[in-house]
Amino acid sequence: MLTAAKLPVSDLPTSLTNFYVAVDAGKVTGVIGLEIYGNYGLLRSLAVSPQYRKQGIANILLNEVECLAKSKKLKAIYLLTETASEYFKRKGYVSLSRGEVADEIKGSSEFSHVCPVSAMVMKKELN
Repeated sequence: MLTAAKLPVSDLPTSLTNFYVAVDAGKVTGVIGLEIYGNYGLLRSLAVSPQYRKQGIANILLNEVECLAKSKKLKAIYLLTETASEYFKRKGYVSLSRGEVADEIKGSSEFSHVCPVSAMVMKKELN
């Protein structure tokens, strides 16, 4: 699913801790993950199968990850996107420059070399 959605997979951990999968009748319909770096989270791999879009699956998955981040007392969630900035803006994420990103996130493989520099950086503060 992630490859079909053109999302990076080369650096994903084998354990996939903090990843959620939506399933319908035994079929994977969506996925999302959260990597934790110190007091910050990095949203990874939000994808929903095309035939299951517009049914609220992405919203449910994103809510689960945000609840997880809050339960772990993270300060903020960052993400990189080339295609979904409008969706994330509607969910309270704001764009920022790469220079404004927490050092912990800058050290992640997704930020430092997996995602292209053209990807938009976004952040949501958690209260």
